Amino acid sequence: MMDRIEYLRKQVRDIPDFPIPGILFRDLTTLFKDPRSVEVTTDLLVQRYAGKGITKVLGIESRGFIFGSILAYKLNAGFVPIRKKGKLPAEKVVSTYQLEYGEDSIEMHKDALVPGDRILLHDDLLATGGTTVAALNLIKQLGHFDISICFLIELAELGGRKKIGPDYDVFSLLSY
Repeated sequence: MMDRIEYLRKQVRDIPDFPIPGILFRDLTTLFKDPRSVEVTTDLLVQRYAGKGITKVLGIESRGFIFGSILAYKLNAGFVPIRKKGKLPAEKVVSTYQLEYGEDSIEMHKDALVPGDRILLHDDLLATGGTTVAALNLIKQLGHFDISICFLIELAELGGRKKIGPDYDVFSLLSY
């Protein structure tokens, strides 16, 4: 597995001083555009979650939609989008979370989950964990579910995993 992980690591482009000076941005668009990287990423994530009885994959807007929908297909599960405020047409649950300068909200349809669903929550990046915790709050509003969480990249020094807490199986393909 390590050679495939190193292959994926080489597909992630580092962009210094973006979006502000002092930040090293991990750009996944280079991984997304490479067919082999998409295949390897998909295979590694499917291998981890196959046979776990996942019934719904929840993808966080917007880059969580890319592999979230692929995983749903490969795991024979439904796909549920977690959207930014104002994007969903039917009755929904809302979770507000703090940003560095203000707050934001995400939403999910109220009828997205049913009792007994086994959930895989997916996003591209784990940084501070704020969006993931907000997504978990959405899920909790709809009931008690078995939840696993996966990311393509984790920026470990930002402490997002600690914010999520020890109650969840959290997995990241790449950690920086």
